[in-house]
Amino acid sequence: MTGWTADRIPDQRGRVAVVTGANSGLGLITATELARRGARVVLAVRDTAAGEEAARRIGGDVEVRELDLAHLDSVRAFAAKLAADHPAIDLLVNNAGAVLLGPRRTSADGFELQLATNVLGHFALTGLLLDNLAAARAARVVSLSSITHKTAHLDFDDLMFERGYRGSTAYGRSKLAATVFGVELDRRLRAAGSPVTSVLAHPGMTRTNLTPRAWEHLGRWGRVISWFGLLVTQPVERGALPQLRAATDPDVRGGQFFGPAGLGEMRGRVTEARLSREAADPAVGRRLWAAAEELTGVRYL
Repeated sequence: MTGWTADRIPDQRGRVAVVTGANSGLGLITATELARRGARVVLAVRDTAAGEEAARRIGGDVEVRELDLAHLDSVRAFAAKLAADHPAIDLLVNNAGAVLLGPRRTSADGFELQLATNVLGHFALTGLLLDNLAAARAARVVSLSSITHKTAHLDFDDLMFERGYRGSTAYGRSKLAATVFGVELDRRLRAAGSPVTSVLAHPGMTRTNLTPRAWEHLGRWGRVISWFGLLVTQPVERGALPQLRAATDPDVRGGQFFGPAGLGEMRGRVTEARLSREAADPAVGRRLWAAAEELTGVRYL
């Protein structure tokens, strides 16, 4: 059984979709499929030259806008211009991500770079666009998780991982935080009676350009690890299916989480995925939300 495929994406004409990190990998596939079905797709990218090249490949009704999720001034500028140009936004896919397994790095705002990119930037962006999402009919926010969230733990006493830093652990924490955000967003949207839906997805073990970048600090050994990764990962076209289903399936409910059905949720057809206990804990959700509000200065719901 092949399960849910991109052929099941309904007509997207008349809808405005924003995809972060849309110039490559999962974001490029997601943006391509949405544009193919008639959506006006905003490619929210840090590198606009790469975004323009992606736009030429995608075709259709697309526009390229600069967004650096690791810089809150960039997030605010992007959101202000986008909100003015598109009073109603139907879909926000918080896809962009950083995988940095080398030495600790910080964002322009002084945050640990993976947390800044994978969580705090998207938290701020979603809040700044929420009125525009609420103005659309049946709008959705899709948060991108990872199977690494299942073994991660948030240390609220050291969210920026200033003590005993390890890149792989920091990545797992950032993806757990992104997952907690998507779940808590669903709770708060429901409580507020908002028409906006929050849904989550993860790609399992998928072949993207992030894999070689993650290991580049190891030089030759990093290239060996990346090559081995090609043998065990699934194609990016299949890895993007969970988030495409989360974004477009008309039967999706708020709070649902999609991922691959295979062993360990690493690959295979799309199915409902399982949240870790910590990701589903409302107390963790409240605590992360409060921290994100304080760090970003963006308060909503």
